Amino acid sequence: MPNVLAVDLGGTKCSVAVVDRKGRIIVQRTEPVDVSSSSAPVHQIVQMAKDIAPGRRQRPFAAAGVAVPGLVRRSGSVWAPNLPGWDRMPLGKHLANSLRIPVVVESDRNAALHGECWRGAGKGKSDVIVMMIGTGIGAGIMSGGYIVRGAHELSGCAGWLSALIVHDSSASVLGELECHAAGPGIVNTARARLHRGETSSLSRFDPAKITAREVAAAARGGDRLALDVFNRAGRLLGIAVANMVSLFDPQIIILGGGMATAADLYLESLCNTMQKRAQPLAARQVKLVVSKLGERANLLGCARLAWLSLQKRNTSKGKR
Repeated sequence: MPNVLAVDLGGTKCSVAVVDRKGRIIVQRTEPVDVSSSSAPVHQIVQMAKDIAPGRRQRPFAAAGVAVPGLVRRSGSVWAPNLPGWDRMPLGKHLANSLRIPVVVESDRNAALHGECWRGAGKGKSDVIVMMIGTGIGAGIMSGGYIVRGAHELSGCAGWLSALIVHDSSASVLGELECHAAGPGIVNTARARLHRGETSSLSRFDPAKITAREVAAAARGGDRLALDVFNRAGRLLGIAVANMVSLFDPQIIILGGGMATAADLYLESLCNTMQKRAQPLAARQVKLVVSKLGERANLLGCARLAWLSLQKRNTSKGKR
């Protein structure tokens, strides 16, 4: 049987991969997302799938799994605020028609959860939370072996957790935690402190062009302002994690997303805050780790969803 196609569509980049039944990524390709029109990302995925397809088979993939940066409604339509015109995009239908294979679409946070439970730190566990920290903040939640989705497929919007800090205007648009502890929040906090005239090695940069990567580099170089910015983010994330530990009593919480590469700068602050604020028995027993899969978590989760959809289809045929 052919392998499956995994697609991780983000707000700024799109990755596609060919994945086998054992979760091995055979080949992978990444490009900036084409946002020239609402249909451009769909056409881009189709073209990337053709480019990455092995051999000259008419149907090189058995199925496809796609992760999207937003909400996947039960009707199959996608809302993705970072992609223009994606209010009710019937992505699965478009891709299935173009690729002529079964296509399953899932939110990126739940795709990451599937990936970690298949080939990562969540393997063999029934109560898992994968907290994705990058441009935004989201959480894939598994409780008792089932994904927690909510009445409107909105469970896991962790960026909207209250960080117990003074509100500002951005928080009403992005969510309070996301506004202050995601990648852009790290940058905005550093810029605000530089604007107030605080001393930092970051002063040599144009404040408008500073990135989270540069703030992290400064912190690793011992810059006190940058270190304090990450410690503050860790404390805020610790409050959020404490809430999730108290509510769901997970076996493990896995930190993923782009900001997981800077976890060495905020992990201690996060863990200390979580231990102080979470339900004591749950806090002592939960394991908190940084993902070893990195960006592969989403792709592997998409592949797993594709294989599961095929398994379900084959089981249904066998019962007829």
